[in-house]
Amino acid sequence: MNIALVTCESLAQYAAPNIDDEDSLLTRHLRAHGHHVEPRIWSNPAVDWRAYDVVVLKSPWDYFDRAPEFYAWLDRMEQQQVPMLNPVATVRWNANKQYLLDMERQGIRIVPTHWLPRGTAFQAEALFAALGTDRLVVKPAISGGAKNTFNLTPADAEARTPELTDLLRAEDFLAQPFLPEIQTQGEWSLVYLGGEYSHCVLKTPKSGDFRVQHYLGGGIQPQQPPTHLRRTADDIAQRFAQNCLYARVDGVEVAGEFLLMELELIEPFLYLDTAAPESFARYEAALRASRV
Repeated sequence: MNIALVTCESLAQYAAPNIDDEDSLLTRHLRAHGHHVEPRIWSNPAVDWRAYDVVVLKSPWDYFDRAPEFYAWLDRMEQQQVPMLNPVATVRWNANKQYLLDMERQGIRIVPTHWLPRGTAFQAEALFAALGTDRLVVKPAISGGAKNTFNLTPADAEARTPELTDLLRAEDFLAQPFLPEIQTQGEWSLVYLGGEYSHCVLKTPKSGDFRVQHYLGGGIQPQQPPTHLRRTADDIAQRFAQNCLYARVDGVEVAGEFLLMELELIEPFLYLDTAAPESFARYEAALRASRV
């Protein structure tokens, strides 16, 4: 296949010594199996996306900093009927974390989430009471990489209320209770390729932190998920990631139950080399199947 592997202008800020360059490793594997692969920056207006058999979203990691531009690009891809994986409609839905509330309405257990609409004031006391917690996590509705993500005690929240109210002038946010299980147990990431379970890692934050991203010092350990967690993640992938080349289901176990934190369908790191070398073969097989 003639493949455009979609990336962004710079991946440098996500580089870390404890992780390999997944884009390069994947490109090398696909080329070794006869595919013509070209990295292409999604925001480059000179790219003719119709020239490719398939356009694969891999690492457009700056989309949340350029959301209106990204949505306009998705519209053009749809209008031009460019074959894109994951599908445009799914990507558009997944780009805004309001999808979590949509999934909750359809019976999925998510981390309890309170929506903070753009233009409203940040009201810390009401949020602590509504969520029944003494620590809040607050983050933008369109975000990634822990950008503008706050972990707040009541005293922190009071001190940062002006800053958060100012941020709310520009965009929607959401608030969730801080889950200590992330620090004590870790966050599960289950990866699906072509709709089938492929592999799983357990991510843990560095000491004193709550963010599990590898480029922020988080740890990554290949791990087989317990059966009850796998069953829930399978259901999520089957129901909400239909016709997707890849999906990553992120969650945390609380009181023996899997609570969804994110369903990653746009630009997730897939831990292809970290988890198991055969993951690359499964990715390539899923890509071939998507074109049948």
